[in-house]
Amino acid sequence: MTAAGLSRLDVPLADVELQVACETTRRALARTNSPSDRIAYANDLFLLTHPEACATDADYPEWPAQVAVLIARSENTRRTR
Repeated sequence: MTAAGLSRLDVPLADVELQVACETTRRALARTNSPSDRIAYANDLFLLTHPEACATDADYPEWPAQVAVLIARSENTRRTR
C-alpha cells in the first residue's frame, strides 16, 4: 500500500477518542445493576454522541465573572468568621 493509500485509512485522533469513550461507557452501562448508574451512563452516552446538546463557554459569557464574584464573597465570609 502506498503512503497516499494509507493516509485514507487514517482516522483523526478526536474520532478515536470519541469511539473509545463511547465503548467504555457502553461497557459500564452493560455491567452495572444500579438504576442510578444506568441513568448516568445513558446520559453520558447521549452527551458523547450529541455534542450540540452540551453548553459551551460562548453560551454563558457572563458566567466567569459571576463565579469570580461568588468566590470572592465566599472567601470574605470565611475571613470574617
